[in-house]
Amino acid sequence: MFGAEVLAAGGDVNAPWSGHDTRVLVVAAIGIGVIVALIVWAKVHAFLALTIGALFVGLASGVGAGAVTKSYETGVGSVLGYVGVLIALGAMVGKLLADSGGANQVVDTLLRGRPSRLPWKMALIAGIIGIPMFFEIGLVLLIPVVVLAVRRSGVKAMLLGIPALAGLSVLHGFVPPHPGPLAAIGVLGGNVGITLALGLVVAVPTVIVAGPLFGKLAARWVPIGASGTALEVGESSGDTERKKTPTFAVTLITVLAPVVLMLLKAAADVWMSKDNAIYPVLQFIGDPVTALLIAVLLAMFTFGTAVGFGVPALSKKIGASLLPISGVMLIVGAGGGFKQVLVDGGTGIAIAKIAIAANLSALLLGWIVAVLIRLATGSATVATVTAAGIVAPLATGENPTHIALIVLAIGAGSLFFSHVNDAGFWLVKEYFGMTVGETFKTWSLMETVISVMGLLMTLLLAAIL
Repeated sequence: MFGAEVLAAGGDVNAPWSGHDTRVLVVAAIGIGVIVALIVWAKVHAFLALTIGALFVGLASGVGAGAVTKSYETGVGSVLGYVGVLIALGAMVGKLLADSGGANQVVDTLLRGRPSRLPWKMALIAGIIGIPMFFEIGLVLLIPVVVLAVRRSGVKAMLLGIPALAGLSVLHGFVPPHPGPLAAIGVLGGNVGITLALGLVVAVPTVIVAGPLFGKLAARWVPIGASGTALEVGESSGDTERKKTPTFAVTLITVLAPVVLMLLKAAADVWMSKDNAIYPVLQFIGDPVTALLIAVLLAMFTFGTAVGFGVPALSKKIGASLLPISGVMLIVGAGGGFKQVLVDGGTGIAIAKIAIAANLSALLLGWIVAVLIRLATGSATVATVTAAGIVAPLATGENPTHIALIVLAIGAGSLFFSHVNDAGFWLVKEYFGMTVGETFKTWSLMETVISVMGLLMTLLLAAIL
């Protein structure tokens, strides 16, 4: 989408290298450095840091004082106008899932059986819960469950903790309706349903390798048990207004409903004639906004009135679900603004020229750029949005399947080696009571395994499809 706009405005990836190209690359590097310095050392909120960095890059790249703010605002609006609605709807489903006891029902059902199966079940739980939830929300919900399971089973904390973390992280990086993949889809003009379908294909083996398999190594390297955790876990009495808990089947149907609807739309796009009478119906109900809205309405019944919540209580819960995501939405929007300023200044064209000269594919370039921005800023979402904007010129004219694979490659790069500038790093460290070094050996390496495995799976799909 944005790549086409840049090319139409006069950018040409086949034009000779110019002094302006050198200038915008230097400015972009300085701009990213400014953002990192503001976030890491000055402790400035990421939204403000991204905004300041965007304005600096725009002015220094020659966008013009009168046009730079317009460019930034266009980028913010284009991302939030689509992604913001989906983030809000996903948060509503996640809130009702947690408060109804549905998430606990999933956990209680899947944890029955032999202890040797617990790591695999924990990865499955994380994958299911991670579909509608943001990483941080799923993390806060699942870590008490992990600690409780560790205490009951007597196994090492990382044996169950790594699979849970891997499931949440992979879904966050690869699968819509999470903000990063959605933002990249919006920037590149991709298809949500196709990206969702291919994302699940990439996600399953990636979770297996980075979760239960890597978890065995992590548990040997950092053999902490339940006593090493900093979290006290007790039995929760639940919501006092709740009369009962939704069944496992009802919970599963509600959580997976939007995914099924979007997959139906993707299947229709690939295999159904547009003249078919049911085609427009599937297009409507499979649109991410409609699918998530249907999920919210379904959850208001299955996780709301059906378990005893009254309408006033439901209204409060819906309102409360939006408070934690305000910061996420602002950061996503500012990341879109920063991306647009980079694009309008010519950074994307300059990098595309280098990629073409080096014969780099859009898949590899997207992954490499996302890795660099992830290491610099600590934000997977910022890395995804910015990398998508940079590789957008190379994606112009590509078919929806290849664009989806570019989105997945960028998503893989955005998860590379989480470290001290990532809030997730500190959340994991504190919850499990690990040292910084232990967190590097477990969480940071797990994220790197996810990133590399995701890239390999994406390249494999690109060779097949």
